[in-house]
Amino acid sequence: MIRTEKGTAIIDGSKGEGGGQIFRSTLTLSMCLGKAVLIKNIRAGRSKPGLLRQHLTCLRAAQSICGAQITGDELGSTVVTFIPGEVKAGNYRFSVGSAGSTTLVFQTVLLPLLKAEGESELTLEGGTHNGMAPSYEFIEKCFVPLMVSLGYRIETELDRYGFYPSGGGAWRARIFPSKDINTLKLLEAGRVEQKSALAISANIPEHVCDRELKRIGKKEGWFESKLEKRLVRSAGPGNILSLTLEMENVKEVFEALGDHGVKAERVADKAYSQMKRYVEASVPVGEYLADQLLLPLALGRGGHFRTLQPSQHLLTNIEVVGLLSEADIALNELATDKWDVRV
Repeated sequence: MIRTEKGTAIIDGSKGEGGGQIFRSTLTLSMCLGKAVLIKNIRAGRSKPGLLRQHLTCLRAAQSICGAQITGDELGSTVVTFIPGEVKAGNYRFSVGSAGSTTLVFQTVLLPLLKAEGESELTLEGGTHNGMAPSYEFIEKCFVPLMVSLGYRIETELDRYGFYPSGGGAWRARIFPSKDINTLKLLEAGRVEQKSALAISANIPEHVCDRELKRIGKKEGWFESKLEKRLVRSAGPGNILSLTLEMENVKEVFEALGDHGVKAERVADKAYSQMKRYVEASVPVGEYLADQLLLPLALGRGGHFRTLQPSQHLLTNIEVVGLLSEADIALNELATDKWDVRV
């Protein structure tokens, strides 16, 4: 996946999951470590290779916060060079210009800005609820609280919902410089303290949310007080169901995005099956949170956590982190669907 040439690390984006994650993780590591990179074969494993709008926004956002020298700054580009400068705190506005994920743009620039001198504020415009990326609720309820437990300070606020495929959403994040970072030790989730289901919809019949919540209530025996319906405004139609478990040591969110022609009950079943798998595995870190933890731990003080069987995204991130940084990552199977990760 990597070789060096005249001080520049060359990353092959066709390896691993072959999508945008290699590109985004490489940009983050490049900025935090001050390493020049050339990324080739970008998204070679996708039906439309090269940079889409959200990837291009990630590149331009990264360039904005550190004054990087770049090439390949265009839609469809499969080769990008990125020579980072010093990351500078400030007020930034990044617009995807489509329903592409704003949360992935956020995660690309978050760690560099956490290491900058001074407070930053991001305004992110585009998709807030996209089936191929964490939703705003996942960031707010799952990712940010865990980052806070590590010693980081991040505040977020949603301004407008932006469902795929129309987009048009917006949210803000305040990012504060962090110095005293903790080592993570997350081996058990602990006792469940709160559990809830949230169905959000815009510009679709209200009964869709009702049916999703009814399905979850029936499967789990949850009282109505645990089931929330939220009808919102958005540029286009959309629906998402989020199930949240708040435990002693961690919060986890399991979500499914509604789609045209997909019954509400199927959406509920998809979110429920994710939650059921997590609970039965008796691990604290879910599938999606696991790969999002690697960069903060590798660039912070490391850690030790347990999670489900590694996804291709997690394995790819392990490889990229291991190649570009000095972090040592060990992955061991403890039981069926129960793995140990040390960074």
